[in-house]
Amino acid sequence: MRCSRFTSTVLCSLALAGVFVCGTLAYAAPDDDIKLKVEVRGSEVMADVEFFVHATPQETWAVLTDYDHATEFISGLERSAILVRSDNMLMVSQKGRVDYGPFFATFETIAELQLTPYETIRSRMISGNMKKNQSTTLISQEAGGTRVVHHLESIPDVWIPPLIGRILIAHEVRNRFRQLIAEILRRHAAQASMPRSHPD
Repeated sequence: MRCSRFTSTVLCSLALAGVFVCGTLAYAAPDDDIKLKVEVRGSEVMADVEFFVHATPQETWAVLTDYDHATEFISGLERSAILVRSDNMLMVSQKGRVDYGPFFATFETIAELQLTPYETIRSRMISGNMKKNQSTTLISQEAGGTRVVHHLESIPDVWIPPLIGRILIAHEVRNRFRQLIAEILRRHAAQASMPRSHPD
């Protein structure tokens, strides 16, 4: 169970950073579309995620920062709410459960987020079940869509099994980002299908 508890805390931190089942499988991105690297160095975990999505930076940003509705498109997330909103700062509380095979765990965290609209999300956990958790998400416009680059550094308060821990973390992180991409594409398709008004 220790392994599952750790996996859940890492996933929660990704969601809090802007990393948020919705979405039809038709919208889900293939694994190759998500570049993922997870490292376990002693007690510290580092995760780097990169993907390209055929949507605007504004559409991508809207999903990554939609904490009040994250439970609608992130599996296992039971509660997600913005506690404080001030200029470009948010304080977000989330609670949920992560399942993987025989492992499961609950998580509950509060994080402070600094936002630079359509460009950067910086997250720092201020309360939760980790010793350290901070992340940066970069959003940039490219031809035909938007690129998202996410970097996470975390120190859990439990022992990390070096091999199986990294495998479980990578599996869950990839799953979370697939759900994020699915929601971004779902909203993009919905927006594109809306009738446009024409001037008289």
